[in-house]
Amino acid sequence: MLSPGHPFPLGATPTKQGVNFALAAPAAQAVELCIFDATGKNEQQRLKLSAQTDGIWHGLLPNGKPGLVYGYRVHSPWLPHEGKRFNPCKLLLDPYAREIVGSYDGSDIFLGHDPASPAERDTRDNASVALKARVAAPSNAPAAPGHARIAAGDRVLYELHVKGQTKLHPAVPAPLRGSYAGLAEPAVLDHLQRLGVTTLSLMPVQHRADEQRLLHMGLSNYWGYSTIGWFAPEARYWSGRPGTTPAGEFRAMADAIHARGMELVIDVVYNHSAETDEFGPTLSLRGIDNALYYRLRPDDGALYENWAGTGNCLDLTEPRVLQLVMDSLRFWACEMGVDGFRFDLAPVLGRGAKNNNGFDPRAPFFAAIAQDPVLSRTLLIAEPWDLGPGGYRLGEFPPGWLEWNDRYRDTQRGFWLRQDHEGDGKAGLGDFAQRFTASSTQFAHDGRAPSASVNFITAHDGFTLRDLVSYDERHNLANGEGNRDGHGHNLSNNCGVEGPSDDPGVLALRERLRRALLATLMLSQGTPMLLAGDELGHTQQGNNNAYCQDNETTWLAWIGAASDPASDAARMSAFVARLAALRREAPALRSARWWPAEPPEGTPPGIRWLRPDGEPMTPADWQTGTALAILFAGSDASDEASGKQSAWLVMVNAGPDTVQFRLPGGGWRLCLSTDPGHDPGNLARPLDGTAQVPFSSLGIART
Repeated sequence: MLSPGHPFPLGATPTKQGVNFALAAPAAQAVELCIFDATGKNEQQRLKLSAQTDGIWHGLLPNGKPGLVYGYRVHSPWLPHEGKRFNPCKLLLDPYAREIVGSYDGSDIFLGHDPASPAERDTRDNASVALKARVAAPSNAPAAPGHARIAAGDRVLYELHVKGQTKLHPAVPAPLRGSYAGLAEPAVLDHLQRLGVTTLSLMPVQHRADEQRLLHMGLSNYWGYSTIGWFAPEARYWSGRPGTTPAGEFRAMADAIHARGMELVIDVVYNHSAETDEFGPTLSLRGIDNALYYRLRPDDGALYENWAGTGNCLDLTEPRVLQLVMDSLRFWACEMGVDGFRFDLAPVLGRGAKNNNGFDPRAPFFAAIAQDPVLSRTLLIAEPWDLGPGGYRLGEFPPGWLEWNDRYRDTQRGFWLRQDHEGDGKAGLGDFAQRFTASSTQFAHDGRAPSASVNFITAHDGFTLRDLVSYDERHNLANGEGNRDGHGHNLSNNCGVEGPSDDPGVLALRERLRRALLATLMLSQGTPMLLAGDELGHTQQGNNNAYCQDNETTWLAWIGAASDPASDAARMSAFVARLAALRREAPALRSARWWPAEPPEGTPPGIRWLRPDGEPMTPADWQTGTALAILFAGSDASDEASGKQSAWLVMVNAGPDTVQFRLPGGGWRLCLSTDPGHDPGNLARPLDGTAQVPFSSLGIART
């Protein structure tokens, strides 16, 4: 029998008296707690939660202990057009589950509705196969909560997939490959530190349920943007070693990352759930209180708003839904050691109440984070677009937030890869300069810093860097959607051959362009983000939407990266490391203040835009040409360690011919060139008043 217990905290909480259960289901007429054996297949008890306080159903199971497996049945009418999809025949997962038992296989027994008659309730019981929660033991040694650890100007992000990063890594023990423990291996973290990475940005690691369509094709949502357990680490990335748990292994990984002085960010999905649209499964929230947790269409409560493009949207204007999100974020920061979050399709989280669906940077979600003593100190990164009305909100998030800057991506691709594609995505010098200096048009307001712009050339969603210079068209047939999925306008350049080539000229051009793009990224003002594997030359064979490819398409190939110094992977990794070192040496390149268009009178200009002949750029110059020099001088360019006055000169040439640059006065040394034959390597080369910058390349010099 259950005693009344307490309505707080939500979820299953072990106490000295037993386990307290609490579930937010204000529209329920009754809630049953179902207890299972350790396998989760055999239902042993059904216990009615008789206590209800302010919409929270609760009860204490005397002598209950960690390890107990449970689920809920929620009773109330089935009225889909009123948003009510209650079905006690379907066992429901606790949204606060810390560990999840079982897996969703896409079979129709998970449907709350009758598959033959969707307006009717399905009466088949799915308890033996449903997802269930296992009561987690409390942490014996809670650590300090995660928080931003790196100065904003020093941060270098690296987006990676836990499994793909190490699944093929030869220096990771085979049983640990593809796991949290594998990511914590010294060989893996050594590589990232050599690159100059400060912050690991992990693709989703919360427990997911793959879409029915993918499961029926033998695929899975590899990227992980189909969350169903917001407090449970995805068990598929757990090594399964005896004596460990997914949560314990994740926390150990976080500790290993922190021991290196690095930050840990995770990609989180609070805009939608894995229950998809009205034809999707009833796994958790839909059966607990569909109308509370989801945004329903005002014209028909049986249908869902689909601003995420996945079939449903969570409703963060509801206090209980906002509480779920905030409790989840605090769990990952306080108990799992996460230092920051990248929010998928973040405008959904800031949309207003049901009669006003517009984005509001003062929405309850943003206000709740801003006042939270833990979360306000974490790194907050928005993907600033969704698929809803007015969904593109770049630059509109609150101060303190960073945002993925897709305009930076498109401009740099258009500048370096499309100069011979007149009007088709081609970017000019003015566009290049705007993005190179952190996109002030979007971000220089309300006290926001240049670091708010997360600059990237490639990300998980799209071509890898190698594929960007190897394919003009997407090649996504393996995804099972007839090559219709993925973006069709990639601003790529295959350098004359679609796909792999053994032509030395094609290979040389591809390497040149990759180096130019990487150098631009690492030398731009703002927060640079590298895509895992770009330094290794990783290819997805032209698949620019490999979300369902859990195979060698997405797993990084490490062969030759360390063993062969002459390999492409080793050369490009060393090049990225040099760029990161230059960024650290040149404070002007990571300045935390905006460069003024016109410096105050009597103040030496911190930045000057020059033509190749050394004269200042004129308005007409910005409209034509493909070459310019950027001079950083004054106190902002000084060496931080010695305080010595120094200047830096970035010379850019996206044109088809070598350009001679006349240098400003002073003794200049060439530190780096993206042209392999012109690069001085680790020994800076003195310049005699001019510098030759070959076609499609960039050079950087200092005094």
